[in-house]
Amino acid sequence: MAQAMKIAIVDDEQDMRQSISQWLALSGYDTETFASAEDALKVMGPDYPGIVISDIKMPGMDGMQFLKKLMGSDSGLPVIMITGHGDVPMAVEAMRVGAFDFLEKPFNPDRMSELAKRATGARRLTLDNRALRRELSDGSQIMKKLIGMSPVMDRLREDILDLGQADGHVLIDGETGTGKTLVAHALHAVGSRAGKKFVLISCAALEEDALSKRLFGPMQPEDSLLPALEEARGGTLVLEGIEALSETLQAKLLSAINEQGMPGETRIIAISNLQEAGKTSEDALRSDLFYRLAALRITVPPLRQRGEDILTLFTRLCEQFAEEYGCEAPQVSAQEAAQLLQAPWPGNVRQLINVAERAVLQSRRGSGTIASLLMSDHEEMQPVMTTEGKPLKEYVEAFERMLIDNTMRRHKGSIASVMEELCLPRRTLNEKMAKYGLQRSDYLA
Repeated sequence: MAQAMKIAIVDDEQDMRQSISQWLALSGYDTETFASAEDALKVMGPDYPGIVISDIKMPGMDGMQFLKKLMGSDSGLPVIMITGHGDVPMAVEAMRVGAFDFLEKPFNPDRMSELAKRATGARRLTLDNRALRRELSDGSQIMKKLIGMSPVMDRLREDILDLGQADGHVLIDGETGTGKTLVAHALHAVGSRAGKKFVLISCAALEEDALSKRLFGPMQPEDSLLPALEEARGGTLVLEGIEALSETLQAKLLSAINEQGMPGETRIIAISNLQEAGKTSEDALRSDLFYRLAALRITVPPLRQRGEDILTLFTRLCEQFAEEYGCEAPQVSAQEAAQLLQAPWPGNVRQLINVAERAVLQSRRGSGTIASLLMSDHEEMQPVMTTEGKPLKEYVEAFERMLIDNTMRRHKGSIASVMEELCLPRRTLNEKMAKYGLQRSDYLA
């Protein structure tokens, strides 16, 4: 769920503090007021969950000094400055220091609400990005995102842990939508470079000249970034869509690898997104570059090879979207579970995410079925799918595991509640949980 944003109002005039606070509270914001900059600084850390509205002219520490302190602590904190009439030069200076915007007295309350909306939106995005970066640098957390108990996922996690500790460059390939970029993050997070820079470049997103400058330089004087090879020095450089590199850029990359003494200095993780039938990354890259980048290799398995992981992923995704949209997650029938398991999933996990979101939305409306969503994605699929492709026993077991998993999750590990809902004796439930690798401790609130 999105984090609630606060608005800190800093002004030495009590009437002004109260009027701003009352107006913003009526607009639905959570406000807190401070009579001085010194008081505000006592409670505002670098990840303050909100924005600041501050007067410029205050006794003691004035607004400009306050702004500089805040920017020194957290340059991503939006600060809206209130200036007196005719203080345009001071407002310009505040913007140069890092203020989000300014309001000139007497100001329009609607203008203040508009600025607050834009500033809180920007702050939420900044904090979400920081949380994501922290999560992606935490090896234990990111490995938990690689959900599944299938043999191919066990092997993938083992490969990540093994290759994460190595120094060689890595080539990641696999079908579109399988999660190759997540695997690249995991490789970085579990290795010795976890605390170092992680730079990701989409090779297909830039024209050749722009891509050359972004990778190798020279950068323009107004650019705030270093060339990617310099920016990632000592850390990890991920080249997504490596096959998009022209012959010229492939030659420059090979030369840079040879000259800079990698991989000891910087590790390159190349991601291949080739989708043409029968074509591989070896076909798309010059052989000397391919063998340098593919010193170590990981192939991410397609969703259709992951068996009952499909049901686990689908139910988790439905729970997440149901929470986001404020409704109940749809219940999956045995027939729908079989259809999910048999779908070809050409778009892999990315496609599964889309189907899960649409399933929650149509369930909220009280119409539609999961089968209809699968049919719309795969017109060639037949509406009735039971034992085609696998023994019926496998579908029954997959559905049973999903049912127990969902019920345990819903009741937060309460064995008594699960026994009552599923009409199972304690011994039978224990045996089935052991059979499917389900641990009560994983569900406790």
